Amino acid sequence: MAFTGFGKQALPFFRGIAFHQNKAWFEENRALYEHEFVEPMIALLEELSARFAKARIPLKADGRRSIFRLNRDIRFSRDKSPYKTHGGAVMTRSGEKNDNGLLYIHIDPEGCFAAAGFYMPELPDLAKLRKAIASSGKKFLAMEAALRKGGLELGDSDRLTRVPKGFEKLKDGPLDSAIRLKSFIVEEKLPAKLITTTRLTDAIVDFTKRGMPLLKFGWSALD
Repeated sequence: MAFTGFGKQALPFFRGIAFHQNKAWFEENRALYEHEFVEPMIALLEELSARFAKARIPLKADGRRSIFRLNRDIRFSRDKSPYKTHGGAVMTRSGEKNDNGLLYIHIDPEGCFAAAGFYMPELPDLAKLRKAIASSGKKFLAMEAALRKGGLELGDSDRLTRVPKGFEKLKDGPLDSAIRLKSFIVEEKLPAKLITTTRLTDAIVDFTKRGMPLLKFGWSALD
């Protein structure tokens, strides 16, 4: 199925489930969720996989398996709301959700966006990324410059307050900010009016191309 945009009721569905956090309401609206969000997302992922393969971008999806479940994991959360109020999907080199280096697509009434990079990597992988930054500082700074040229910048929401142990020599230097990051992510907003059109595919492909310097640097550090 060709991607023609998310359904016009996709965002209203997520607004509705934010208000009606119960199984009865969801079951009554399950068909709407499938038709307006899930089916278009699968089509989008298939189209992106084909476009990326043609452009030699090593990212792909695995259909429905690449879409995150709507049910929340409430085992360790004070918030016992059973459903998420947004939808998301991920593309990686293997197609598996937990692979390192990803493209994430977020559909949300509060704001849609695409993100790329390495989100909260496991400690051994985080150590490899930090070692690559420390040992290849010029390469990392050149990567950041390439991102900025493409209108992107590394996010800083996941960051240590101090330079991590073993990297004290980088304190107050050009790599100080980067070495304290716990995630290495760039993201870009997707206007709500865009997600219901076929132009969304082009926008995500363009964003991914501009985010590739980060993915390439990270994959090189981890492989």
